[in-house]
Amino acid sequence: MNQDYIKPNNWSIIEEGFDANRVKSSESLFSIGNGAMGQRANFEEQYTGDTFQGSYIAGVYYPDKTRVGWWKNGYPEYFAKVLNAPNWIGIDVLVNGEQLDLNTCTSVDGFRRELNMKEGWLSRSFKARLPNDIQVEVFVKRFLSLDLDEVGAINYEITPLNADAEIIFQPYLDSGITNEDTNWDDKFWDTTDVSHINNQAFIEAKTMKTDFHTCTFMESKVFISNKPIIVEHNVVADSNHVAFSYAYPVKKGDTYSIQKYGGYTVDRNHNKSELIKVAKKVLKTATKKGYSKLLEDQKKAWANIWEMADITIDGDVKAQQGIRFNIFQLNQTYLGKDSRLNIGPKGFTGEKYGGSTYWDTEAYCIPFYMATKDQNVARTLLEYRYNHLEKAIENAEKLGFSNGAALYPMVTMNGEECHNEWEITFEEIHRNGAIAFAIYNYHRFTGDYSYIPEKGLEVLIGISRFWQQRATYSKDKSKYVILGVTGPNEYENNVNNNWYTNYLAKWCIDYTLEQIQKIEDEFSTGFSRIAKKVKLTKKELALWKAVADNMYFPYSEKHQVFLQQDGFLDKELITVEDLPKSQRPINQKWSWDRILRSPYIKQADVLQGFYFFEDQFTDEALERHFDFYEPFTVHESSLSPCVHSIQAAKLGRMEQAYKFYLRTSRLDLDDYNHEVHEGLHITSMAGTWMSIVEGFGGMRVKDGKLSFTPKIPKQWKGYSFKVNFRDHVLKVSVTQEQTYFEMLCGEALELLCNNKPVVLESNVLKAVS
Repeated sequence: MNQDYIKPNNWSIIEEGFDANRVKSSESLFSIGNGAMGQRANFEEQYTGDTFQGSYIAGVYYPDKTRVGWWKNGYPEYFAKVLNAPNWIGIDVLVNGEQLDLNTCTSVDGFRRELNMKEGWLSRSFKARLPNDIQVEVFVKRFLSLDLDEVGAINYEITPLNADAEIIFQPYLDSGITNEDTNWDDKFWDTTDVSHINNQAFIEAKTMKTDFHTCTFMESKVFISNKPIIVEHNVVADSNHVAFSYAYPVKKGDTYSIQKYGGYTVDRNHNKSELIKVAKKVLKTATKKGYSKLLEDQKKAWANIWEMADITIDGDVKAQQGIRFNIFQLNQTYLGKDSRLNIGPKGFTGEKYGGSTYWDTEAYCIPFYMATKDQNVARTLLEYRYNHLEKAIENAEKLGFSNGAALYPMVTMNGEECHNEWEITFEEIHRNGAIAFAIYNYHRFTGDYSYIPEKGLEVLIGISRFWQQRATYSKDKSKYVILGVTGPNEYENNVNNNWYTNYLAKWCIDYTLEQIQKIEDEFSTGFSRIAKKVKLTKKELALWKAVADNMYFPYSEKHQVFLQQDGFLDKELITVEDLPKSQRPINQKWSWDRILRSPYIKQADVLQGFYFFEDQFTDEALERHFDFYEPFTVHESSLSPCVHSIQAAKLGRMEQAYKFYLRTSRLDLDDYNHEVHEGLHITSMAGTWMSIVEGFGGMRVKDGKLSFTPKIPKQWKGYSFKVNFRDHVLKVSVTQEQTYFEMLCGEALELLCNNKPVVLESNVLKAVS
């Protein structure tokens, strides 16, 4: 059973009623972030029940030494961990000496939590009876500022309902924190100083090994019935904790409140000797603006994001809530402001997949950021990989490759491979192809070719060198084969000739050879510079071409399909339909040995290739492959349903497309894979956007023109989205009857709708039946 406690709402994620069994799931779902930091939705006051505490700072990590019972040459020495950072949100609350703790209260009524996605804030309210029989009403709202991205703000209000009471607020900072996820229970943080002055406190701490220096800070103000008051406060501080106590006698029915400002300054952005000085400056700016003005600015900043990124769905609240949740979380995670950062699969919502970057960024996220932001954001994501090219070459050298061959890591924080599963580290080499495809995709969509001669070609050459060396010539087949790999379907390890990997290898080499020729012809100076730098020769290019022209692709004449890998038909081909529901998800119910022998597919594999390269296959071929592979697909990867939704829509199977869309958009909200307590699936959320824009909207780029083949699920009255295509901002609205196009920004543009030309002029609404 999927969970079903989130209330359907167009703009908010809402939970009503307190259930201790849902706390960890809600801590993930109600997470907040601003691109520079983020936090799970932990309670501010003490909670002694089961909880997963998590605050995270972008780019701050720890190299947790890999833990395996064996070691092989080339194995990554560490697994990067996104670190649980010092906690600044904490506010202990004492009522007549009794700690407010929802785990020990004798009753909790009217509990309501709301994540307002339109305005970018999290709130919580409830009435509770403490063990000392005092009943209180609590209202809390907090947000992480998009404008001042080193600071967050909390407004915490408490009202005694049945008696006067002395209430103490104890806002605190705590660096004595641990990670849920650690290999050796290492100490990750070293607190170097705890200090306080007036209503401000600071904890300076640095990470072990990576030596990131941080300052966690706070400042608080207290109010009675919304009027500021001065309360003498006590200070309790030790080696990794500092707390202030603000005690006040509160009359029954009066509201005592605290506004707390906190956050982080980091030596990634400032001189490490000036972190407290900068923190004081940040606090001065924040407190001068005040909580209300900061919140007002927050609403405006989110309005600006939604202006371009929003997708509207009319007539289906759950579908609408799902897409907005996905768009909201993507923007909380990454805004394109810092070229050193990338998009982690869990973002700021948990610690699983500890590394910052997977191939998800290139395959799924770049299309979203290209179309909903300035194209420079997508270019920045490409440059992230260019900046790591030398590390990719080093990674390949560790595995025995030479001559500048580059293998990009499966998981990375700084360009080094830091995954700790051998079948992924050594074998899931298709990630190289996604990085090359992103370069092609960026040029195809933006029309900006300049990236390729400036930086992209060097990346393509390194990747093509890898493919040429990784392929083996089979005398038996008179073809080049690629042995011992894991494709996107991670439920098959160490297989030979994964079709998707082989196809990507051929495509990468062909595409690189095309770009080399184009740059040699049109950018001769740039070509000479690159050829000299990487020592490129005609003889080497001939070697590449031989591999690409003679690549082996496993194929079944009987089924008329490319085989996922050489041995796929040797399996007992029992479809998912015949798999008892009690056995699902198989990754939690079966041994790994049983999974590897099964025909079950974790995520689109052959179909991922058909998604990337659909222009190279007929619709009939897509249909054949979809009908063959989808029945074996368990969709236990978050990256799977979106690809199937897009392809089902292309095939006109709207009921199936809609079902897959709901699964991808509500994967976390409804907890399809029973793992949301670990954090959200951030990178696959971009696939949800693709399901609507590329799936239902049918958006493609054909010969430099935008093309649409709009379809609409029968469950919807209409939907709309915007895209920024080559400095033209276009709004597409689809109803059951027709499609409307409107050019909101830019000169006249010709596009295709159902393969017929449509000319758009600025601010003229054009209807197409």
